[in-house]
Amino acid sequence: MKRSIFVLAVAFLLATIAAGQTSSTDDVAAIKATALNYIEGWYEGDAARMESALHPELAKRMILTDPKTGHSQFNHMGAMQLVQNTRRGGGSKTPKDQQTKEITILDRYNNAAVVKIVASGWIDYLEEAKVNGEWKIINVLWELKPKPSR
Repeated sequence: MKRSIFVLAVAFLLATIAAGQTSSTDDVAAIKATALNYIEGWYEGDAARMESALHPELAKRMILTDPKTGHSQFNHMGAMQLVQNTRRGGGSKTPKDQQTKEITILDRYNNAAVVKIVASGWIDYLEEAKVNGEWKIINVLWELKPKPSR
């Protein structure tokens, strides 16, 4: 009897762990797919694909500092503006061989993830959240890469 209870307990534990790993694997794939929809949507000028990646309350932000004055300026863009910019062509003029899209999941805990995208001319840090079962980008902090010297 004790052996049967022990075997059932171990079986339950293993099933729980396996289910958690499947969910985790599925979530990792979904987090990356969301990031790909965002960056590839931009490069392809595909507004529907971009919109599918974004939460409607998205905030995309960057700080630009004038190298001559040292004065910093805060820039903000919402989901609607980003989708409209994508609809107008986005990064579609970037040659395919220059469309960098290195995606790295930096951290994930339950329904929150931080993703880094190294793109052709900038780096994005995405904050994604699982909303109603789907991963959506909530915030983006981005920085331009330095232009190569000529």
